[in-house]
Amino acid sequence: MMKKILLIFSISLAIIGCDALTGKEVARLPINETSNINLNMKEATLFLKKDEKVSFWTETDIEYENDVALVYTIELWKDSIKLGGVQLDALETNPTILEIKSSKGNKTSWSYTGKMDQYVVEEDGEYTYKAVLSSSDNPTLKINKAELVLKK
Repeated sequence: MMKKILLIFSISLAIIGCDALTGKEVARLPINETSNINLNMKEATLFLKKDEKVSFWTETDIEYENDVALVYTIELWKDSIKLGGVQLDALETNPTILEIKSSKGNKTSWSYTGKMDQYVVEEDGEYTYKAVLSSSDNPTLKINKAELVLKK
C-alpha cells in the first residue's frame, strides 16, 4: 500500500513539475486529421491580458513511410477582428518531451510533445485561435493524435 501511495505522489510531483517547466494548459484543439482539401478548422477562445505569453505546443502521434511534412496554420482573432496568422511546423519543436521515435526501413512511428512557438499578448481582450493541420502528399501518413495545445 505504501508503494502505491509513493508512486501516486511521485507521479503528481512530475505532473506539477512539468507544468512549471512547460506552462499551464489553457486550451486544446483536437485536430487529429489533416485538411488538405476540406478545411477542418478547430478553435478556442480565451480572455487574455497584456504581456501574457501564449505558447503553441503539439501533442503528436504519427506513423508514415519515407518523408512527411506536417504544418499547423493558425489564425489569431481579437474581438472578432482577424489580427493575422502563422504557420508552424509540427515536426520542429523545442523543447521536445515524452518522445518515442522508431524507424524500420522507410517506416517511422513517432510520438512526442513539443513547443513550436509563442505569442506575447499586446492588449487585454478576447482572443480566438483558429487552427487547421495540413500535410505533404503522403498516403501512408496515419495520424493517431495531432492536437494543438495552448499554454500560459
